[in-house]
Amino acid sequence: MAARLFVEQPLGAVGLEDELALPSGAARHVQVLRLQPGDEVTLFDGSGDEWTAVVTAMGRSEVRVALKARQAVDRELRRAVTLAVVMPANDRMDGIVEKACELGAVAIQPLMSERSVLRLSGDRADKKRAHWQGVAIAAAEQCGRSKPLQVAPVKTLASWLAELPADADEQRWLLSPVAAQPLSSLTSASSDTQRITVLSGPEGGLSQVEEQSARSRGFSAAKLGPRILRADTAPLAVLGWLALSEA
Repeated sequence: MAARLFVEQPLGAVGLEDELALPSGAARHVQVLRLQPGDEVTLFDGSGDEWTAVVTAMGRSEVRVALKARQAVDRELRRAVTLAVVMPANDRMDGIVEKACELGAVAIQPLMSERSVLRLSGDRADKKRAHWQGVAIAAAEQCGRSKPLQVAPVKTLASWLAELPADADEQRWLLSPVAAQPLSSLTSASSDTQRITVLSGPEGGLSQVEEQSARSRGFSAAKLGPRILRADTAPLAVLGWLALSEA
């Protein structure tokens, strides 16, 4: 199978048989794989299409390829799912981003809440976001998606909730063991909905005030069974449920 590489430039503007120099990240990937002129690669730019390309030249710092064919692909979920996740501690957000991309989420909104352990702002938040976007791109290259999951800027839960439109045409689910419906009842009710936002709390959960704020913005509470799942397990469990329901 040809290596899949994300290229952050509009490939549709490049003519078939035309050459282009790969950006540094993709070029480094080709060099690590020890590909040679004549080897095929698959390129995608986030537009939804893929391009078959052939390596034409290998240099110490430059790799050039020629585009040979364009293919329309559709490996996305029928419903656009956004995970709004209060960031767990340590490096577990990396795993959430990676698996969420594999399972088909279109976006992740990293959040901070009252009980957050991980708190980010300024340059540190920007660097983490860029790192997580890189994780999402690598996951898309591996799993076959042609549209990498998008990582939104880090926000506080309060500010994010305040910015949500009141009349959006979407389902909003809050993962909570308190006064919550089974997830199965919510997924049945949302079978015709094209957009779903899932809000998941941190270690220790959201505070009562935060849950009430989410409900006031149209979130319905959902429970995932009798066991309490970890902060990095719960949102992926919901996404897996939705992905498998479309398989």
